Amino acid sequence: RRRAIGITAPKAPTWFTFLNASFLLSWTLGVILGSQNFGLNMSPYFDYIGLNEYVDVNPSKQPPQEVMDGSRFQFVNNSVVDVRKAMGFRNLDTYCVAPIALRSPQGLVENAVNYNYWAVGLDCCSKALGDFHCGDVDVPSAHDGLRVLREDHRSFFRLAVQQAEAAYSVRAEHPVFVYWSRNATAEMNFFQEEGYKYYLVGMLAHFGWQMLAVAVISAAFSKARHL
Repeated sequence: RRRAIGITAPKAPTWFTFLNASFLLSWTLGVILGSQNFGLNMSPYFDYIGLNEYVDVNPSKQPPQEVMDGSRFQFVNNSVVDVRKAMGFRNLDTYCVAPIALRSPQGLVENAVNYNYWAVGLDCCSKALGDFHCGDVDVPSAHDGLRVLREDHRSFFRLAVQQAEAAYSVRAEHPVFVYWSRNATAEMNFFQEEGYKYYLVGMLAHFGWQMLAVAVISAAFSKARHL
């Protein structure tokens, strides 16, 4: 009757419509989640791998200007984090810092006037004296440092260092901030591993969703043909 008076029925959805909608959704999620994964994991890894690695760094003698292009540092074996001079700056998170010093042959932490290298971390210290547990500071064999590259973090760590300078009467003219670790290279590679992991998880999740969507749409189209 509709054809007799020139009225056509609405066109039923087709596989072409489903493929277009599926492609658009997949592309959008891929761009958003891929950019997020790159920014959080792969971009830091590429930044670290593009810089140099320095070994046998003496925190009391090595000028920071000589290692400005470094991302990984292997400090001398008698280097230690002086938790007695730890400090935290609170801005939503607590930005914790403690200077890297040398341990004397007698096992005592040597005092210095100028500290150029600082171990840092987030929410791993308090106002209590010596309460600094960032990274692998409690591991005696830890002597590595992975440099802090995030500018927004460095600015707050610098404020924490300024508080430490005032509280302990020390100087830090050109502080270098590092995450104290047993193996800085492994810490760097962790970013790459996380990037690959989230990439694979995203691929598998999309494959599973796509298979489910195809099954649901197939059932819907089959039911529609029998109406």
